[in-house]
Amino acid sequence: MTSSDDAKFMALALDEARRAAQAGEVPVGAVIVRDGAVIGAGHNQPIVASDPTAHAEIVALRAAAAAAKSYRLTDAQFYVTLEPCVMCVGAMIHARIARLVYGARDEKAGALGSIYDIGRDGRLNHRIEVIAGVMEGECSAILRNFFKSRRDG
Repeated sequence: MTSSDDAKFMALALDEARRAAQAGEVPVGAVIVRDGAVIGAGHNQPIVASDPTAHAEIVALRAAAAAAKSYRLTDAQFYVTLEPCVMCVGAMIHARIARLVYGARDEKAGALGSIYDIGRDGRLNHRIEVIAGVMEGECSAILRNFFKSRRDG
């Protein structure tokens, strides 16, 4: 993938994040790409779905696995607006995601370099290539604006 491909697919993940914000969810969006085509997309839904596992990444993984008719997504590229948490990185490892691109760092719960680095831990049976900071400004802004509007009432 090229940097222009990364920006194109991150823009789609940002569209998903906007859908989450419109639903009152923390605005995180994700898309999964195989052979240049989106095979799964999702945005945060834990409140709407009453499901603590309904993070954007998990929703996108479920959609991609259904489209691929396999839980193994070995040649997939993953785009997400916020650095994934431990749960989501664990699911990506099980799915054998090849490459993950994220926008904003998560200094409180990030599991791909900020707090933990699970996706690149050599003790596990799979490692993920990680590209950080793609469209970081836009990805950070949507989160910052969401929480500011919550504080402002």
